[in-house]
Amino acid sequence: MNTLLAIQIDFTTMLPYMNYFIEGAWMTLKLSMITVLLGCVIGFVATLGKRSKYKIFNLLATLYTQIIRGTPILLQLMLIRYGLPAIGVPIPAIPYLDPDGKLTGCVLALGINSGAYVCEIFRAGLDSIDKGQTEAARSLGLDAKQTMRFVILPQAIKTILPTLGNEFIMMIKESSLVSTLGIFDVMYTQKIIQSLTYRQFEPLIVIAVIYLIMTTTLTGLLGILERKLNNA
Repeated sequence: MNTLLAIQIDFTTMLPYMNYFIEGAWMTLKLSMITVLLGCVIGFVATLGKRSKYKIFNLLATLYTQIIRGTPILLQLMLIRYGLPAIGVPIPAIPYLDPDGKLTGCVLALGINSGAYVCEIFRAGLDSIDKGQTEAARSLGLDAKQTMRFVILPQAIKTILPTLGNEFIMMIKESSLVSTLGIFDVMYTQKIIQSLTYRQFEPLIVIAVIYLIMTTTLTGLLGILERKLNNA
């Protein structure tokens, strides 16, 4: 009891460092957005592979999704950040923006991870459309590309967009792992502020509140989007 009474919690000590929290939160949002966009590209290609009539493409896409979804994201980050350079595959550096390639490696790893989940999102969205829609479109003279563009995708988007929003929210939380590799995001600010103030509890609580604000806000916006799509 005396130990608990001796603990002093003072969140006012965090006020001078709010700019670190804000910059870290902005970095987390940018990293998550870029990652999901990259994941959409990779996921779309993987979806085409799974739907391809060529077995080799189907096999490669299936192996990709199974391996990525079956291994921890932290392991994937470390494999790309440290494993690839160890076997002579350098991570490209971006002058002035990412001179040591750390951020590029993290974005690549997170994008590959997100792509495996986005692939399943695309696949589920496309499979949710009744096959009769395709048959009806083909009977009207539309080819496969036109059927996909004008008939299947407009209907599948109602399923895909909200689920992609959930993937973005998940990536905001999962991207916190990049702090273990020295990337400055909102989670990494805890290390900086702890070294400056020698306080551990307060920065962690502030970071938790920031994550809650970001995820709750995005969840609310996602709910509005989903209602609009359902009413469209």
